[in-house]
Amino acid sequence: MTNARRERRVAIACQGGGSHTAFTAGVLDRLLGADELARYSVVGLSGTSGGAICALLAWSALRNGDRRGAGPLLEAFWDDNAARTPVDRLLNAGLVSAGVLQNLDLLPGISPYAIPEALGGADQFRALLARHVDFDSIEMDRERVHPLLVLGAVDVLSGNFRAFTSHRDRITVDSVLASAAIPNLFRAVRTRGGTYWDGLFSQNPPVRDLLVAEPDELWVIQINPQTAEREPRTLLEIADRRNELAGNLSLYQELGFIETVDQLLEDGRLEPGGAYRHVVVRVIELPRRVLSRHLGPASKLNRDKRFLRRLIDEGREQADRFLGALAFERAWAAGDPDAVLAMAAPGASLTSESPFPPWDSSERDPGKIHGFVTELLERGIRIDSSRKQIAGDHVTWTMRLRDEEAQSFEVVAEAEFSGRLISGIRLGRRRGPGR
Repeated sequence: MTNARRERRVAIACQGGGSHTAFTAGVLDRLLGADELARYSVVGLSGTSGGAICALLAWSALRNGDRRGAGPLLEAFWDDNAARTPVDRLLNAGLVSAGVLQNLDLLPGISPYAIPEALGGADQFRALLARHVDFDSIEMDRERVHPLLVLGAVDVLSGNFRAFTSHRDRITVDSVLASAAIPNLFRAVRTRGGTYWDGLFSQNPPVRDLLVAEPDELWVIQINPQTAEREPRTLLEIADRRNELAGNLSLYQELGFIETVDQLLEDGRLEPGGAYRHVVVRVIELPRRVLSRHLGPASKLNRDKRFLRRLIDEGREQADRFLGALAFERAWAAGDPDAVLAMAAPGASLTSESPFPPWDSSERDPGKIHGFVTELLERGIRIDSSRKQIAGDHVTWTMRLRDEEAQSFEVVAEAEFSGRLISGIRLGRRRGPGR
């Protein structure tokens, strides 16, 4: 496909997190169905565990040349996966309750090897996937005709990380099961000469392997919130935070490497066009407010239909905020005050603190606001694309401001969104936990 203006190449990485990855389904539905994605070419997807399933379904639609078809595929899978019958709902409630009790050390766990293999759930999982993906039609893509798909797993015997990639492996139902084989629920999966556990123990999700697709941007759908509002104190809070931190460990190591390379390129300490390339990192984070404080990590086992629906809907809403943030960023980079102000919802608030020019948030005169925004743009305050953009409860950009002595300051813009419009924005120094 050729355009007068080259499409931005984007790779999407989907973090694992059990049922919480229904949020990812909502994000992918809205992103891949959006008109704005005509600006982009999706060159790769990766995922681990539940994120691997979402990445697979979206990739299936892209292979067929139908990115808008990803939404119905994802919707159908999560509807099929939900506990719907009375018996299934009872079993789901029992599994979640057992998970809570085990996190409180009140109930011993049961090895999946103590359960007859026919009752262990693996065959049911394979059948569930096969109802939504035609695995027989998938061949190894040596010629790289289609976008790249990467699924993360770990070999439990060798300890080696394993990335099943569509350019050198044939993606099978066991490739997906290997990435999703939570060891206290499923037996290890034997495939491709290895014995595999859930990719949550390796790369969550695979990022480095996506870079071979040479993306300009990496969009990460993050299930485990990075920051916490308060110190965990109860056993359930501690178990939940441990689960989040463990799930984010490999991700932030890999993103940290990309950011370091981006900053070295930005500073001129690495030559552009060499072995390394600049990759803009954007993170779409599951807001903590959606998650239950009473179930802890056991809520990642919850297949309640209403819970899954809420996560999917929240994913769509978060994707809208993300798309609004992309539009704001384009308007800012173009230096167009009218386009920037067009991003504001009626009654939007503006707060500006040092080292930005001060602004009284009670001032609502349109002419004065236009003049203030024009002044900011004329000062050359730019968004620092070497630092990741975070779209969580609010959207955060790192920006660069130079004073009269040409000293560079790192500042932030934090915006709250109503749909795709900004309802409030703060310009100032970074506050709270670092990103």
